[in-house]
Amino acid sequence: MAAHDPSRPTLYYDGACPVCAREIALYRRQPGAEALHWVDAARCEPAELGIGLSRQAALAALHLRQPDGSLVAGASAFAALWLALPRWRWLGRLFSAPAGAFLLEHAYRAFLALRPLWRRAQPTR
Repeated sequence: MAAHDPSRPTLYYDGACPVCAREIALYRRQPGAEALHWVDAARCEPAELGIGLSRQAALAALHLRQPDGSLVAGASAFAALWLALPRWRWLGRLFSAPAGAFLLEHAYRAFLALRPLWRRAQPTR
């Protein structure tokens, strides 16, 4: 894994969730993916999570840390991720708008309610 560059957005995802891992793998193959720093919160060292993000929170929902240090979570993290990927930017713009953000947040919460059914148990560090 490349060294972390704080001038790039950092995406924190749950690599122990098979559905999440497959989706993130898709995004990592996209043009522009090299502009992000990707952190598997299920397997990273605690220091990789940075200030203000616990492993528990990072595993509970997708998070993206902007280069200014601010964190966005859940549906907002997806919109920020999509905005960073050229082929997905249109979706990021759509779901950054208030109505789109509202719909995406509710859909993401429904997914989060089902996600424990798929998540593999991981040893704690």
